[in-house]
This record gives sequence, structure tokens and C-alpha cells, in this order.
Amino acid sequence: MKLEVYNIKGQLTGREIELPVDLFGIEPNEHTVYLAVKQYLANQRQGTHKSKERWEISRTTKKAFRQKGTGGARRGDMKSPLVRGGARVFGPKPRDYSFKLNKKVKDLARASALSSKMNSGQIKVVENFSFDTPKTKQYLDFLKNFDLVNKKSLLITPINDNKVYLSSRNIQKSNVMEAKFLHTYAIMNAGTLLISEGAVEVLKELTA
Repeated sequence: MKLEVYNIKGQLTGREIELPVDLFGIEPNEHTVYLAVKQYLANQRQGTHKSKERWEISRTTKKAFRQKGTGGARRGDMKSPLVRGGARVFGPKPRDYSFKLNKKVKDLARASALSSKMNSGQIKVVENFSFDTPKTKQYLDFLKNFDLVNKKSLLITPINDNKVYLSSRNIQKSNVMEAKFLHTYAIMNAGTLLISEGAVEVLKELTA
């Protein structure tokens, strides 16, 4: 499976790069993609939500009204959930939402996401590049060359290039990620994937 290589100006270089079929050319497995995205979002949850129960509230335990004849509920003391400022019945408690997935499932999900993007023509390979200094305008010009301004895009780099990252972080809908940290949610959340030539080699090693 081959794909044409673009330069930083959005022009074809006349070269092609070989992409691994087991990463970009498989039949997408939608269920594994669902599981991987669900796991990522669940792992982002802090789980620090909390509401007080009756024993945690400091209020009078005196029965405010007689049992019958008021026309209202028999609510007892002022800690009752029926009273404004009272406790909450079966309220949320701090918990861990994260769960694990087998490595093979996560690998299949990532390959399925990449293959899905490939099938829809949303992957472009760009020759390796960097900036002399971090400047937002440079990265914005780069996006303009690919008609990706104000569109969701993800640039996958072979290594952590701080100058490219700093140039992109103030641009909405645009992200930069190192290839070894690429995950299914990032792929599916992006509209177009821009993959550096060097990043393709790193992705090949992930599937080896």
C-alpha cells in the first residue's frame, strides 16, 4: 500500500511511501474502536463527585412537625432528603471509572481507526520538517497549504518536536502528537491525519 508524499507547502514531492497493510489496510472492527474510545474517555474522568448523606449533615434531629395533619410528607428531622438543604438519597460517591483492555484489542482498534481514515481519504503523508523557532504563524501557514484552517487535524511526528508543538497549541482544532503515543480516540477525533515520513517508521515498529 503506497501513498504520495507532500512537502510542507502542500505540494506533491513526486515520491511515494510504503504503508504497512496490517495498520492501514485492514477491515475496520467498529466494536474494538468503540471499546478503545470508551476506555479513553472513562480514564479521563476524575470521579471526585460527592454528595452528603444523612450522617454527614450537621442539623437538628428534632422532629419539626407533627406526624399527621400538616398536609405534607412525614419527613422527620431536618436531615431528611425531603427538606431543602437535607441529605441526598443514594447520591454519587468518589469512584474510579477506568477499566482495562487487552493490548491486542487496543492495537486492533488503532489499526481499525487508521484503516477507516485511509478508506475515507483523510490521511496525508508529509515529509519531515521542523521550525527554527516556535511561531504560530508558521504552523498556520502550514495548515493553509493543506486547506485545514478551522478544520480538525492531527499532525503525527516521529519524535517530540517542541518547536512544532508550541507553534500549534494556540490554534483551535489542531493537534500535534508523537507517533508512539498515538491512540484510537485521537485518530477518530481528528478530521485529517497528517503523518510525517519518520512517524510512519515508528508506527511500523508498534505493529512489529
